[in-house]
Amino acid sequence: MATLKNPTMFRKLNNIDTAFRHVRTFTLLTVLASAGVTAFALYKSFATVNRLQDKIYVLADGKAIEAYASDRRDNIQVEGRDHVRNFHQNFFTLDPDEKVIRQNVSKALYLADNTAKAVYDDLRENGYYAGIISGNISQEIIIDSIRVDIGSYPYHFRCYAIQQIVRPTTTVTRLLVTEGNLRNVSRSDNNPHGFLIERWRTVDNRDLKIENRN
Repeated sequence: MATLKNPTMFRKLNNIDTAFRHVRTFTLLTVLASAGVTAFALYKSFATVNRLQDKIYVLADGKAIEAYASDRRDNIQVEGRDHVRNFHQNFFTLDPDEKVIRQNVSKALYLADNTAKAVYDDLRENGYYAGIISGNISQEIIIDSIRVDIGSYPYHFRCYAIQQIVRPTTTVTRLLVTEGNLRNVSRSDNNPHGFLIERWRTVDNRDLKIENRN
């Protein structure tokens, strides 16, 4: 019995099979390309988010200034010195105005423990602040240098500064050397660097010169 063959039918079947393979290959390439684009887009998105998280915007004089976050360990020296500087400037910058004295000292006491509060209480009880107000005396401090030792914790610091006490008739220049420790605490609006000064004490505080005012 003879077998019937239809060349046209076989060609159509071959064409369908070839077309199916082409479609399958095209579809596979499309899926792979889409997956690659998606993976690249996700990678760039995560990289952008991480980069943005490392940025900090600081508001100064109504303008947003871009800064970059870094590990706290990298900034211990810088932040520690600035913390000590802010404390001393607030504690020792005084004018013959009770409100100014109270505001400045209050800012300073947020940055230190009860050793600073004890010094403030002693000065107040001995009439130091009352004398500044009644005598129209102004006092300012010029920080010369601050050394912070990060070799051990809590971090020991020593501050070298000059005090200038302006009285109606004289200006007194005094040497001021203090020291203490820095302990890590939570950051806050009142304590932006997240340090607390402990065991604060005055090492040296003597007159350097006294000048008459004309």
